[in-house]
Amino acid sequence: MLTIYSEEHRYQDGKAELIDGQLLPPFEMPRRAEMVLERVRAVGLGDILAPQDFGLAPLEAVHDARYLAFLAAAWGDWVKSGREHDALPLNWQIRGMRALEPESIDGKLSYFSFDAGTPIMSGTWRAAQASANVALTGAARVKEGARGVFSLCRPPGHHAAEDYYGGYCFLNNAAIAAQWLRDHGAAKVALLDIDYHHGNGTQSIFYDRPDVFFASLHGHPKQEFPFFLGYEDETGEGSGEGANANFPLEWGTGFERWFGALQEAARRIRTFGAEALVISLGVDTYKDDPISHFTLDSDDYLQIGRTIAGLGLPTLFVMEGGYAVEEIGVNAVNVLTGFEEAS
Repeated sequence: MLTIYSEEHRYQDGKAELIDGQLLPPFEMPRRAEMVLERVRAVGLGDILAPQDFGLAPLEAVHDARYLAFLAAAWGDWVKSGREHDALPLNWQIRGMRALEPESIDGKLSYFSFDAGTPIMSGTWRAAQASANVALTGAARVKEGARGVFSLCRPPGHHAAEDYYGGYCFLNNAAIAAQWLRDHGAAKVALLDIDYHHGNGTQSIFYDRPDVFFASLHGHPKQEFPFFLGYEDETGEGSGEGANANFPLEWGTGFERWFGALQEAARRIRTFGAEALVISLGVDTYKDDPISHFTLDSDDYLQIGRTIAGLGLPTLFVMEGGYAVEEIGVNAVNVLTGFEEAS
């Protein structure tokens, strides 16, 4: 299997995130991608290629132009305000407040974000663009006929919506890739999110669309971040009704129950009739992940890969979460090797 990877992910290297009531070193760190790449090489998964540059057009097909302009200018505006440490938001527009974009950088950070765990720094925009290009390059290879491609994206993307960031995500790599596949000939695309956390950004981008089916297996929003999306009754709206499926699972979920949800999601994807499949590949479902509460083991990821292969679709794997850093490479690559074995 071909892997797409960019060294530019290292330009996103935050000093602190607000979590558990403290400013702590981010769980989302460059070493995550490095460990996955090391495992790709160790098992001889296949060639590793640098991404092409697709420009802004594929990003603009998914994200709001004002939001992209904010991301491109945010660090410069932050430094102009007299600060050179990582930029984090101050407060959020919430019930009863007006949804108007402020002029000051503090206001913009708050307006375009939904958490304080996603620091912006000098290299954020560069790293985020490179990550999107990693996903797009993988999508292009799938269009050219590859059975499966691994886009080793970092920063991740599935929490980023049309016009806001959070959850370590700035550009929604999986959504950008899915839209690119639609724009280049696939009549229907399915997007399966197996990260521990709900892909709120991906859901919101495609929620009223009948041409992109989104399914997510995740920690139940009554217990788990991002809390405010991911319930079972969110099934799409308008012409997209029925093209969204959530499988929220409570803390302590093990592989048997999780796998049952995966099988149902796979059944829904078959019924949908997709021509291509994008996987938001998070392995923070692992039993020892420091910020998650499922109990999957490393060998379980082999079966996940085999099941995905059973769908028989051209498949793009887009890296998302996974914060047990020493095991992330084994777990992520187990999905890919399981897929290869069954293809």
